[in-house]
Amino acid sequence: MVSVPQIARFRWADFILPSTLQLSPLLEILIEPVGCLTTCQRVQLGLHEALVNAVRHGNSENPEKRLRVRRILTPNWLIWQVQDEGSGLPHEARQPALPEQMDALSGRGLFLIHQCFDDVRWSRRGNRLQLACRRPISDVDSQGL
Repeated sequence: MVSVPQIARFRWADFILPSTLQLSPLLEILIEPVGCLTTCQRVQLGLHEALVNAVRHGNSENPEKRLRVRRILTPNWLIWQVQDEGSGLPHEARQPALPEQMDALSGRGLFLIHQCFDDVRWSRRGNRLQLACRRPISDVDSQGL
């Protein structure tokens, strides 16, 4: 009888980096295991918004502060946790609504994040955001159909 090694059902990776808006290299690494083009595009948009918010609002664009991102892969879910060193977003400000003024310069990020992920959760303090999407069910999903 041949023994087949058990494949790890849960995998995670931590990324700790200076707070900067140069996010493209990090985004490429974070979305690498997604596999499905359609899912990849929406996850990239949502993660970009979350990371920009963490740098701009959480860490006040201070390069001395750090961002911590954890990527968790499970059999059914792809999960990312984005944490900054700020004081946190107040509970009442966490609503995924568009700004009342269509020409407002800000206020769309949380709405986009909620549109891009199947599950969005905040830490009690409000400085860590957990974003999750279900794994694509079939290869058809990976062709963008």
